[in-house]
Amino acid sequence: MIPFPGRLPDGRLVQDARPEVWAESLAEVADAGFDCVDPTDSWLRVADLDPARRAEFVAICRDLGLSVPAISTSRRSVIDPDHGDEYLAYSHRVIDAAAELGAAHVSFGFFGPFTPAQQRALWFWTEQGVKNPDDAATWQLAVDRIRDLARHAAELGVQIALEMYEDTYLGTARDAVRFVTDVDHPSVKLNIDIGNLIRLHRPVERWSEMIDLCIPFAGYWHVKNYYRIEDPSGLVMSHPAPVTGGTINWRAAIRRAVAGGFSSPFLVEHYGGDGLGVCAVNREHIRQILRGIRT
Repeated sequence: MIPFPGRLPDGRLVQDARPEVWAESLAEVADAGFDCVDPTDSWLRVADLDPARRAEFVAICRDLGLSVPAISTSRRSVIDPDHGDEYLAYSHRVIDAAAELGAAHVSFGFFGPFTPAQQRALWFWTEQGVKNPDDAATWQLAVDRIRDLARHAAELGVQIALEMYEDTYLGTARDAVRFVTDVDHPSVKLNIDIGNLIRLHRPVERWSEMIDLCIPFAGYWHVKNYYRIEDPSGLVMSHPAPVTGGTINWRAAIRRAVAGGFSSPFLVEHYGGDGLGVCAVNREHIRQILRGIRT
């Protein structure tokens, strides 16, 4: 649901809108050929709907033939310096809502709110965002809080995926592996969203190295691609791309992951242009790759 903003043209939040408004967006998703949807809380916080409104959301999805295999969260870090306790409680509600909706996966991350510069930029990743502190105590707090969520998730049969994102404790492949190893809980995997890193206008690890390091820990997976240009002068530029183009070879990445035992859902994403249309193209490319693996 990334192509769908969380705020309506009149300023109202989608969260507070009539269910008919949700239905309009979800109908577009179904019309694009999808039979599954991740509501994604940048669009709608399903976990914060009261029971009656959540039932309305479920009914809309059912009528459109959409199941909900996963729920992703965005910019609600459990170690946020101002709202960490609030977001921890919210994350527990997300797990409860996932179980209620039959979603077996939730995605959490440690990335913070957009800075004013990011809000003004054409592409937010071209401006510096909030950084996790280089502090052992905060790292340990993050580990402890994810373990707390993991125990809850395990009780309900839900799997947690931690989203890789720059300047967080999951900001490089090595840091992500270190973090999930420190958590050391079977209900916690990595959301290997390496597109978040490939798009950065700075030096990054090679996509193939990130994949190889993280595949043993892979869970629910956000997939997108970017064209990345590195000039000899040191200038780096990026732009969103369909998964069939761009820097990451998703055919190779997915084949490696499946060979390594990966069996979770994929979420297709795209920023800019007809994001939903590109997501539909991405979906078909992934399905073609998976058919080739099975045969």
